[in-house]
Amino acid sequence: MDYPEITSNERLARLRLFRSENVGPVTYRQLLGHYGSAGDALDALPELSRRSGRRAIKICPIDTAQGELEDLDRLDAQLLTVGEPAYPTALAAIDDAPPALAVRGKAELLGQAGVAIVGARNASTNGRNFAKRLAAALSDDSDGACYVVISGLARGIDGAAHRGALDAGGLTIAVMAGGVDVIYPPEHEDLYADICAAGAVVSELPPGLRPKAAHFPRRNRIISGLSLGVVVVEAATRSGSLITARLALEQGREVFAVPGSPLDPRSRGANRLIRDGAVLTESVADIRGALAPMLAAPPRPETPAPTLFEGLAGSEGDGLDSARKAVAACLSPTAVTVDEIVRQCQVTAPVVHTVLLEMELAGLIERQPGNRIAAI
Repeated sequence: MDYPEITSNERLARLRLFRSENVGPVTYRQLLGHYGSAGDALDALPELSRRSGRRAIKICPIDTAQGELEDLDRLDAQLLTVGEPAYPTALAAIDDAPPALAVRGKAELLGQAGVAIVGARNASTNGRNFAKRLAAALSDDSDGACYVVISGLARGIDGAAHRGALDAGGLTIAVMAGGVDVIYPPEHEDLYADICAAGAVVSELPPGLRPKAAHFPRRNRIISGLSLGVVVVEAATRSGSLITARLALEQGREVFAVPGSPLDPRSRGANRLIRDGAVLTESVADIRGALAPMLAAPPRPETPAPTLFEGLAGSEGDGLDSARKAVAACLSPTAVTVDEIVRQCQVTAPVVHTVLLEMELAGLIERQPGNRIAAI
């Protein structure tokens, strides 16, 4: 669909909404769809959070959001919010698309067909060399299909993929686990500068924020969300690259894996992916062949539903009160899907979404990738 341009005031309000306490990507999108504007959603937040019996949440101050925009301006970066024309269509199609995305470099690359290459940080020499060759081959447009190479700027396979694309004159996007200006690892300073000049660096986090362990899985969903497919080159069985592959499957992306020796622990994760149905990848032809149909029909975002909830602006009647108790009884620290909550509670989906929204704003639940909910 074609999204309208938004005003600078609405962009500021959207950033404030996203940066407010306990407002995650799913809740942000639901609030914006229901209230129509970020300003109206901000006005409703205190009452919505109070309904679950907790204190009113902290709303991001105007000065803080304005300062973030000024920091981005000093970095020659721009902020894209979901629903704007420049926001990448493929990323907007995932359920938990980042509401706001900071971009340094060529923001238009985010809308082009991309392939993610990820893998082990302690990669072998052969693994790094293969990732570089694969990235270079994906950057070749001799057959009419040139892909942007996407990765996470990490040591090992990520860095090799970025460098392979750049050395071949291709395009690459680095997705950061910290602020868009925070170079991690530090030894990739030169690579980071080259990507800013010839490609793009993106992050959903504020400038200056250092990476934390919890940031990396959320970073990974952006890597896969921007891509048509994810290629795993060397990954241990408990690797973050396997998280990226799982997220790619949940997002409807293709997953590719490069086979390796069964004696090398770094290959066990990729080999397991192949056993589970990933495309065995020995050359770029394996990737191009599988992605050709997707080029004709890339992921498209759905129009946000204007009325996702029941009871958001209504009274605190017995019906919603009993639904809150039923939903709470279904939750535990072990994550379950929203569909499972609806089935167990025997409550309509809109009411369940209303209760979950209230609980998230009150800090009682955590939303996890794959539309799963866990009690905190």
